[in-house]
Amino acid sequence: MAPVTLAPGDPPPFAMRAGRADSPVTFVCDHASHALPARLGTLGISEAALLDHIGWDPGAAAVAGLLAARFDAPLVRSGYSRLAIDCNRDPEDPTSILEESDGVPVPGNRGLDAAARAWRRDALFEPYHAAIEEMLDGCLAPRAFVSVHSFTPQLAGGDLRPWHVGTFWNESEALARPFMAALAEPGVLVGDNLPYSGRSRRGYTTRRHAEPRGIAHIGLEIRNDLIRDEAGAALWARRIGDALAAALGLS
Repeated sequence: MAPVTLAPGDPPPFAMRAGRADSPVTFVCDHASHALPARLGTLGISEAALLDHIGWDPGAAAVAGLLAARFDAPLVRSGYSRLAIDCNRDPEDPTSILEESDGVPVPGNRGLDAAARAWRRDALFEPYHAAIEEMLDGCLAPRAFVSVHSFTPQLAGGDLRPWHVGTFWNESEALARPFMAALAEPGVLVGDNLPYSGRSRRGYTTRRHAEPRGIAHIGLEIRNDLIRDEAGAALWARRIGDALAAALGLS
């Protein structure tokens, strides 16, 4: 079989920050980029739609980078838009490659055959997850696996989502509860994420990497209008970093 390759000029499918091998925490960012490989063109959507929340998690990569720098921790960020293939979904899940996202049709994702899906998985999805495995293999004894995301304050036709940070987790109450307690300072709304939680089947990255290794995990959903600019990302990275340090007994 011919090797799976990207076109010259395409960005790599992941970016990695090495960090300290003995860092107590590791970070991932599943929806860090809105890039598309040349092979997929524009997927038939506008640049404005691609730059909005359907194409990536605005602000999440910046917050993840600041948190990793604070803890001198390893970090892996995805290199391509979630519309090409969602790195936080099982490739067999129907939501892995969306034909419509938040009411926006994605023509380039319609009618894909098995070969087209396999190319996206092999070129964009698996290299990202292989990088996470490499990151964790290089860590001595990480105590926490933190997945950084952002969410839009209002989905199409839906109610406003007023909280500032939602958390999702499955087997890590001992980390999630103290983190939420530490972050819930006056004026900050934090709690278990809605409308879905980590006890659903959405957190593929955590299920694949953290749970089998027995690493405590927490996913963060930060309201994206709070972190779209540099000042907002820095403010929420500081708040979240303080809460993580408290939850891990590092402060």
